[in-house]
Amino acid sequence: MADLPEGALMQRAAAGLAYAIIDFLRERGRGGAYGSRVALLVGSGDNGGDALYAGAILARRGARVEAVLLSDRAHEGGVAALRAAGGTVASGGVSTGSTSGGTDVVVDGIVGIGGKPGLRAEAEAALAMFEGAPVVSVDTPSGVCVDTGEVDGSHVSADLTVTFGTYKPCHLLDPAASASGRVELVDIGLDLPAPSVESLEAEDVAALVPRPAPDGHKYTRGVVGLRVGSATYPGAALLAVSGANTGLAGMVRYVGTAAEWVKRHNPEVVGDGQAQAWVVGSGSADGANSALAFARASGVPLVIDADSLRALTGPLGVPAILTPHAGELAALIREDRADVEARPLHYARLAAKRYHAVVLLKGRRTTIASPDPATPVRVNTTGTSWLATAGSGDVLGGLIGSLLAAGLAPIDAASAGAWLHGAAATLASAGGPVTASGVASAIPAVIRSLPAVSPRSR
Repeated sequence: MADLPEGALMQRAAAGLAYAIIDFLRERGRGGAYGSRVALLVGSGDNGGDALYAGAILARRGARVEAVLLSDRAHEGGVAALRAAGGTVASGGVSTGSTSGGTDVVVDGIVGIGGKPGLRAEAEAALAMFEGAPVVSVDTPSGVCVDTGEVDGSHVSADLTVTFGTYKPCHLLDPAASASGRVELVDIGLDLPAPSVESLEAEDVAALVPRPAPDGHKYTRGVVGLRVGSATYPGAALLAVSGANTGLAGMVRYVGTAAEWVKRHNPEVVGDGQAQAWVVGSGSADGANSALAFARASGVPLVIDADSLRALTGPLGVPAILTPHAGELAALIREDRADVEARPLHYARLAAKRYHAVVLLKGRRTTIASPDPATPVRVNTTGTSWLATAGSGDVLGGLIGSLLAAGLAPIDAASAGAWLHGAAATLASAGGPVTASGVASAIPAVIRSLPAVSPRSR
């Protein structure tokens, strides 16, 4: 900011915001700015200024724009620009009705990244005036906790959030991510620090996925072992093996009561022996404790899921990835499930520190925390709501195990596995229902579709 003329970043943000709103209006059949009715809800912060300058651009393009000021400290330059462009300004948080006849879009410029969770009464009242109208939030939905993704009290639920420079944690982490709607990033030329939260994209995953060396063989590519399933849940073994047996590891071993079923469906899978990583817990029922004890004694990295999570009492002494859903994590750390769902970032970090393991907390936005506090938490954004189906977690565990056996660090195996799993679900679903078996079958196709990377970048 010190290197740029005063107001330059705000003008960049406002221009990006205005054109995003125009596109949004077109998507909704309005044809763009001309003739549209736009209401700006403006607080005292800079994002209120962004909204006002964006409103001026819209007004110059033929939109009927009204700014409802929720503070007597609204950005003076923005207010003047809007008036000069033909927009109207209402003080005291009450609309003058200049956008009467139905508001086509409400622009949420109430509070920005410095705001506290929850909305003040005047903001709630202003939103109520435009109930039912679609909402575009400036930078973040007002009322959410920007740095943690938590919500506490009332907040805006946006259809679209236009953010600047970089995504914020609240765009990635639930429950605030659910309130962000679709998020569109506008690059305004910021020089950004290292993140505390990040999300992998296709290029990142492509650089992580292990590729066979020209002189490689099945042992150098990694051997993954699975001690999962039981007489009660033989299907869990089949699904976990199908997640592991996608070609990412050189060999898959299975040990358990479902061996006959597994080999019938996966003739490549072999029996007991040494492995570079073990997967335990999925559908293991009464055998979960012994499976964990054996795998732990082997001294190799572990993926611990489902029933074996209940046997944990503290750090394992070997690299490990825990893969609980919210209920399982709540039981593991003796917290209420609703609290875990409300604060996934906090509790994933807490569990990772307590068990000195990578914790992959499953959910709509899977949250992956390392025991190293300096390592950014990763949030997975791939997937579809159709993925909420029985057995999908078993497939994920096997997939992560194969990446771990192939040599990826636990944080990379967990986050790349979650990304591939979600992308495979989207591919297999094609907008409709999908089964866990279908997800496993789609994993190789997703890997083939990843962008090419040079050996130097991997």
